[in-house]
Amino acid sequence: MGLASTEKRGQAVEVQVRRDTPTFRPLAELLTLSYGPAVVIPQHLAGIAGIEKAYIYGSWAARREGEPGDAPGDLDVLIVGNPSRSEVYEAARIAGTVLGREVNPRIVSPASWESADADPFLRTLRERPLVGLELQEN
Repeated sequence: MGLASTEKRGQAVEVQVRRDTPTFRPLAELLTLSYGPAVVIPQHLAGIAGIEKAYIYGSWAARREGEPGDAPGDLDVLIVGNPSRSEVYEAARIAGTVLGREVNPRIVSPASWESADADPFLRTLRERPLVGLELQEN
């Protein structure tokens, strides 16, 4: 119907919605909710012990919340908890392969997250868009 195009990139398939149609916003939203980072990343983090919360932040979260700007090149993920770093980085690597873009995890302790005002980086994160990830146990 000419609403979207696909292009194979390695093992990933990039789907691009035509922006000049009235269906752009709803179709882009449907694709993001079905196949995007907020679906893929939790699938790979699920089951890693010690993760209390997880969020996508940065440019992807900002665009998701409607802020204008360039398309994000990578995905920034905040992990709150005390998980195995190697498990988190491996999950991020695999999710990045599936999504066709780099996934950059940052792990912070629950205490640091709760006292975010003491850390300029975490304070800024709390003020900017965050997309909460639903982690389901395997």
